[in-house]
Amino acid sequence: MRPADPWTELYIAALRRFIQHRGEAELACAYELGRRAIREQVGLLDLMALHHVALATVLAGEEDGRGSEAVVADAGTFLAEMLSSFEMVHRGFRESVTTLRQINEMLEEQARRIAHALHDDAGQLLASVHLTLQRIERGSPAGGSDGLQEARQFLIQIEDHLRSLSHELRPTMLDDLGLLPALEFLAQSVSARSGIPIRVKGSRLPRLPTRVETALYRIVQEALRNAAKHSQARHVNVGIDVTERQVRCSIQDDGRGFDTGGAPNGKGPRGLGMVGMRERLDALGGDLVIRSTPGRGTELRITVPLEGHHADTTSPGR
Repeated sequence: MRPADPWTELYIAALRRFIQHRGEAELACAYELGRRAIREQVGLLDLMALHHVALATVLAGEEDGRGSEAVVADAGTFLAEMLSSFEMVHRGFRESVTTLRQINEMLEEQARRIAHALHDDAGQLLASVHLTLQRIERGSPAGGSDGLQEARQFLIQIEDHLRSLSHELRPTMLDDLGLLPALEFLAQSVSARSGIPIRVKGSRLPRLPTRVETALYRIVQEALRNAAKHSQARHVNVGIDVTERQVRCSIQDDGRGFDTGGAPNGKGPRGLGMVGMRERLDALGGDLVIRSTPGRGTELRITVPLEGHHADTTSPGR
């Protein structure tokens, strides 16, 4: 625990005051002590060990004749009040995760609508323009259709861009065929743009809950975008493995890598892309670990539990 001696003295003094007076002010002090422990990142196991030491110290100095059972009972009340601050934080975290999940789902639904509008509505308008150009071309004098041909080529390019943008916003393949085919198509698209060979490996997957498929697709999408822009990689490998209890995904490149020494527990940098990945995983109870060494590439290891997500296996697009 950090720091050991000041915390020990503080805890013992607060516990003694509560046992002596058992008032609301002393109880409030226990709650504030818990809040301070959260701010200073003192772990629960450290606090339990500290409570044991403090209780033993108080019992050894007990002189008012109340008996050890009464002292232990009061110490339990003090501990429960202190830990209630942790419960409040945990409850707030769960509510934040629920809100974040709802926001992600709302954003995905909006992206789906925009993607479909681009694909369907804009596609119909462009098709109408093509037909109009054909009618104009039939009525044009010989040799006067060069400009119309050029206009048609521009329309074809616009169609390609809209199709690509529609897929980036919300790939219909993800809704229709599932995660692995969508990732394979994504890898082909990124590889075509960047020139980096990208291999997706995984057995044919069962359909996963919608929110899990969407989160993993977006995380891999961001990881491939980062690899293409920053890693200077020659190869990228994406792996997907599904068990009854969890989904494991890895994205590995042989690029220049970076130093993760300043990030605890291999959590990696906190760029906007990484923050977005972690927010998506937090909403699912998932985990992301980054392994990287300068000159030796980068690997992202993602784990998402499937417990609690089985009820959500359909989406409006399916």
